[in-house]
Amino acid sequence: MTVSKPVVLIAEELSPATVDALGPDFEIRSTDGADRARLLADLPGADAVLIRSATQMDAEAIAAAPDLKIIARAGVGLDNVDTRAATDAGVMVVNAPTSNVISAAELTCGHILGVARNIAPANGALKAGEWKRSKYTGVELYEKTLGIIGLGRIGALVAERMKAFGMKVVAYDPYVTAARAQQIGAQLLGLDELLETADFVTIHMPRTPETLGMISDDQFARMKDTAYVINVARGGLIDEDALGRALEAKTIGGAAVDVFVKEPAVDLDFFGYDNAVVTPHLGASTAEAQEKAGISVANSVRLALAGELVPDAVNVAGGAIDPYVRPGIPLVEKLGRVLTSLLHQKSLAAVEVVVAGELAELNVDSLRLAALKGVFTDVVSGQVSYVNAPLLAEQRGVDVRLTTTPESPAYRNTITVQGVAADGTQAAVTGTLTGPKQMQKLVGINGYDFEVALTDHLLVFNYADRPGVIGLIGARLGDAQVNIAGMDVSRSDSADEALAVLTLDSDLPEGTTEALATSIEASMVAEINLEDTGR
Repeated sequence: MTVSKPVVLIAEELSPATVDALGPDFEIRSTDGADRARLLADLPGADAVLIRSATQMDAEAIAAAPDLKIIARAGVGLDNVDTRAATDAGVMVVNAPTSNVISAAELTCGHILGVARNIAPANGALKAGEWKRSKYTGVELYEKTLGIIGLGRIGALVAERMKAFGMKVVAYDPYVTAARAQQIGAQLLGLDELLETADFVTIHMPRTPETLGMISDDQFARMKDTAYVINVARGGLIDEDALGRALEAKTIGGAAVDVFVKEPAVDLDFFGYDNAVVTPHLGASTAEAQEKAGISVANSVRLALAGELVPDAVNVAGGAIDPYVRPGIPLVEKLGRVLTSLLHQKSLAAVEVVVAGELAELNVDSLRLAALKGVFTDVVSGQVSYVNAPLLAEQRGVDVRLTTTPESPAYRNTITVQGVAADGTQAAVTGTLTGPKQMQKLVGINGYDFEVALTDHLLVFNYADRPGVIGLIGARLGDAQVNIAGMDVSRSDSADEALAVLTLDSDLPEGTTEALATSIEASMVAEINLEDTGR
C-alpha cells in the first residue's frame, strides 16, 4: 500500500534552501498567496503552509484547510496570521524571529545614512539631468544623537553600528533595565525626552494596540525641526497621515519608511515629499535573511508534521524543552490516552500530571501539554494538538495541575497522569522510560505495580483473584485469533483482587472484550488502542 506524503503548500517565493531543508519526505505544492481565490482553492489537503507577508491566513483561510497542522511564516511579523483562529483549530503557528535581525538593522543604518546625505533624492535628480549640489547638502552623523525606540535585538544592533560613526545613543524601552542599556552603550530616557533630544529617531517596536500610531502629531511636534524619523519595524507605528502633515509643515527634517499600514503601498500622500525616502518593505529582503528564515521554518515544519512539539511556536506554551525531557513527551501523550480509555471516555473534571525523579529538577511544562493532547485525542472529534489542548481543557472546565517531586523509589523517573471524571470516577496511569533506548513502559494503573511495554494494543482488567482466570483469558483470545505479546499481573495488598495488563498483536474482534469481562467476572476492563490516529 502506498502511503501518501504530508502536503506542504508554499504560498510565496522562498529561498531554494527552504525546499532543500524540507527534504524528500513531503509533497511540495505551490500557490499564489496574494491571489485569494487561488489560495482558498489550494488550501484543502495541505498539512502545512509556508508564507511570507503577502498571504493572509485568517479564519476563512484556516477553515479552508481542515488538515492543516502548521502555518510557518518565513519572517518575523505575524500581522497576516490570525493566531487565535489557528489556536482554536489546533494549528501551530511558527515564525523565524531572529532570521532578519541583521538585515533589518543594516537597512535602518542605510536609511539613517541616506536621509543624512540626501542620497535618494540626489540620485533621482541627477538621473533626471539635474546637477544640484547645493540643494542636497547634508549633515554629518558624527556627534549627532540617535534616539532608538525599542532596544531589543534590532535596536541593539543599530546602536552598536551607529556608535561607530561617533553618534551618541539614547533609547526608550519600558522593558529594558538601565544596566542592560548601559551594556549596549545607550542612555535610557522617557519617550518625550528622547523625541526632544534626538537628531535621528528610529523605531523598533512590535505592532500592538498600544504601539499603533505611537508617533503622531504630538510626537512630531516635540521633535527638532531638523530631526529625521526612520521606521523599518512595522507599518502603523508612525501615523502616516500625521507624518504627511509634519513633512508639509516642516516640523521635522525628513523621514525614511520601509513598512506601511496596508501593503503594497504605492501612492500615499507623503510619498510626494522630496525629504521622504520610502522602500517597499525591504527589511528582510536579503539573500541571507531569506535563507535563514526558510531553513528555520522548514525545520519547524518537519518537527510539527512528525508529531513533535515545536517549543518556539508562538501559540504553544511551555518554552524550551530540555533534551532529557523530550523523550518523555510521546510517553506522556500515550499515558493520557490510556487514562481516557480506563475512564471509558467519560467527561473529565480534573487532570493532574505528577513527574517524579530527576526530571523534577527541569522545566517539564511540555509534559503537561503532552498529557492534555493525549487526554483529548480519542474523545474530541476535531483535530487535537499541543496548540489547542489547553484551550479544550479550559473550554470544558477541566482543572489541570502539574506536580513534581524528586522521590521516585522504583525508577529513575516516573510520570503519572491521573484524572477524575465528572461523575467522580478516578483513574491513574504511570509510565517510565528504561534502558539506553529509552523504551516506553507502563508501570502502574490505579495503585497496581507491574511493568509492560507500552505498545499499540493493550488489554487491562481487574478481576477477583482466583485460579484459572489467566488460562481462561488465553483461551478466549486464542479463539479470537489474537496473539498475546506480553503480560504482567499485579495483586492487591489484600490478595483479593488482581489487575492484568496484556500487550496484544492486534485489536480484538468486536464483542470479545464484553464476553471476556463477563466470563471472568471482571470489575473493570479496558481495551486500549494507541495506534496513530493520523490527527
